[in-house]
Amino acid sequence: MSFATSIRPAAGYVGRFAPSPTGALHFGSLVAAVGSYLDACVHQGRWLLRIEDVDAPRTVAGAAEGIIATLDRFGFEWDGEIVWQSARTAAYAAALETLTAAGFAYPCACTRRELVDQPLARDGSRRYPGTCRHGLPPGREGRAWRVRAEGVIRFDDAVQGPQEIDLAADAGDYVIRRADGLFAYQLAVVVDDAEAGVTHVVRGADLLDSTARQIHLLGLLGHAVPAYAHLPLATNAACEKLSKQTLARAIDEHPPAAALLAALRFLGQNPPDTLTGARLAEIWQWARAHWSIAAVPRRRQAEAPGFH
Repeated sequence: MSFATSIRPAAGYVGRFAPSPTGALHFGSLVAAVGSYLDACVHQGRWLLRIEDVDAPRTVAGAAEGIIATLDRFGFEWDGEIVWQSARTAAYAAALETLTAAGFAYPCACTRRELVDQPLARDGSRRYPGTCRHGLPPGREGRAWRVRAEGVIRFDDAVQGPQEIDLAADAGDYVIRRADGLFAYQLAVVVDDAEAGVTHVVRGADLLDSTARQIHLLGLLGHAVPAYAHLPLATNAACEKLSKQTLARAIDEHPPAAALLAALRFLGQNPPDTLTGARLAEIWQWARAHWSIAAVPRRRQAEAPGFH
């Protein structure tokens, strides 16, 4: 089984930015926001904002409000109401019910400790050996829910190029509802993007390796697959992804105009030196007129230029 992308025309372009409120926005977050926003602008499309707070234990109080304020301060303009994943559990439950009724999803009794010796998948998760695929072991109860991973997924990423992933060989059956009862990112993002009519997903390359699972889920649920573009991941000097864990500095610590120029250069857009010291609105005007996804460097990661 393989899934081909069924991409909507650019005339109906809908993009989105979907940060997780685990801390303040950093330079890597800004790069993803700038890329997705400008790609929507150049296609005269809509750009949506979604707060991905489905993982309640990792959500930091006040972080979402801080992210929204930062985006506003930096001059981003989103369309429609902000979507909060924490308010959408009913939609995720309905999708799980659909997958279960069709025989695509099943309960799993395995614990993390039982899977610790399994090989790693591309995204760092443990490859599932299929222990509960044909039924729960005697005396065990289901803890999580998994989807049967079958087929080869192929798609052409606008930045990273052609991709091909054998789902079973890479990660095996993957979790869509966790043992703690929370819905997994893979299911939530698919349901949200489909309901919003998202046609183009422009985001960081740290999510490239989980894209095949999302395409797989879209196919099982009968939804069209968006076009994907995975931007280079901003790292520190140790080649670590900028994050709260690696003590990345909040982008609010930098002047918006200078940070925006740095993000544009990181994305290969080469703004002219004459914009140094320019007003934020002037830089945005240039960026909207000159954005090119083809100019983004085809690499998985690069060091952030002094903004970490």
